[in-house]
Amino acid sequence: MVASNAAVRPAVIVVMGVASSGKTSLGERLAGQLGWPFRDADSFHPPENVAKMAGGTPLNDEDRKPWLAAIAAWIDDLRASGRHGIVTCSALKRAYRRVIVGDRADVALVYLRGSRALIGERMAERQHHFMPTALLDSQFATLEEPGEDERPLVVSVESSKDAIVADVLTRLSLA
Repeated sequence: MVASNAAVRPAVIVVMGVASSGKTSLGERLAGQLGWPFRDADSFHPPENVAKMAGGTPLNDEDRKPWLAAIAAWIDDLRASGRHGIVTCSALKRAYRRVIVGDRADVALVYLRGSRALIGERMAERQHHFMPTALLDSQFATLEEPGEDERPLVVSVESSKDAIVADVLTRLSLA
């Protein structure tokens, strides 16, 4: 596991990474442990984005604007009402993370890092998901790993799911 600069106990946790890195699994497990609401960023996509990806076409930045705005609005609604939450989002580019995390000190960014080989194996095993395996290479090509200035909690996906959950809860002072 890689160290983090996360210092503020988060109101919202954003779990990021490429497809099949384990975002949803981690988000659901954290939500279960903490009793916080959970949303997968896929649920914020407009139908035309889902159709585009299901057809094997990667989204462009213009496609992502309403999607990112909807995620940011959900995060801000939680924060404004004093509630907590967890959202998963690929957040592959720094520009996307600026929209959904930005300078919100109480929003923790958890980055699930793994090799193309391992994540490709996991993706090939998934069923009933709209994202075809062929798009994984475009995800890695687009990925801009978060810099230290983004205060990421960097987590290796090679550990067990239970170990990852425990590590994240401990490092975010939520255990």
